[in-house]
Amino acid sequence: MTQPVAPNITTDPAKEAAGIRAADFVTDGMTVGLGTGSTAEYAIRRLAERVREEGLRINGVPTSLKTELLARESGIPLIDINGVGHVDLTIDGADEIDTAFNMIKGGGGALLREKVVARASTLEIIVIDPAKLVNRLGERWAVPVEVVPFGWARTARALHVLGCEAKLRGPSEDRPYQTDNGNYLLDCRFPRIDNPAELEQKINAVPGVVESGLFIGLAHRLIIGHPDGRCEVRERP
Repeated sequence: MTQPVAPNITTDPAKEAAGIRAADFVTDGMTVGLGTGSTAEYAIRRLAERVREEGLRINGVPTSLKTELLARESGIPLIDINGVGHVDLTIDGADEIDTAFNMIKGGGGALLREKVVARASTLEIIVIDPAKLVNRLGERWAVPVEVVPFGWARTARALHVLGCEAKLRGPSEDRPYQTDNGNYLLDCRFPRIDNPAELEQKINAVPGVVESGLFIGLAHRLIIGHPDGRCEVRERP
């Protein structure tokens, strides 16, 4: 399993603006899903500031070991997802998002935990920079698919039947990337994704698949940060 490393965030005005704006939607007493990725890190750091400076009382639910490490170092109280009935609000990023708010996630390897938390959330806020907006999913990113190590090559061949090129993530087949859950990731490049919801169902029906990086119907609010510091807030149509 890949060990978490303390994030070393660099300044990105667009991502920073989106993350800070999203953190301002959090109110006292909330259980907050803490996403994974560079844009979500800005939101986490802003929430930590509010905890210190405003006395904001929240419980965070991290979506990865890396996020858990950052939240603990920043002083955000954490709670196990098994101990909550629901998550009030989650702030997370996306690799791609289309006009219907369908997403590809999992570039950072945390798609399974991100989806568990997203499905438990009353409100899912997605924070991005403009480069993540697409007209059709799959324009830039492959679809990450988390699979169990046992028989992963057979799983890859079964996914190939769905029309994709499935590549094992990692330096080599002898040294594959492992998720926080101890699984492998197959990055599946589809030439065209016309029906993301149908494709999600087909992928998840393949034996050996744990979860796909297609997130359908889970995002409620989109915050787009721009390089000049402006933020655009959109609600799901």
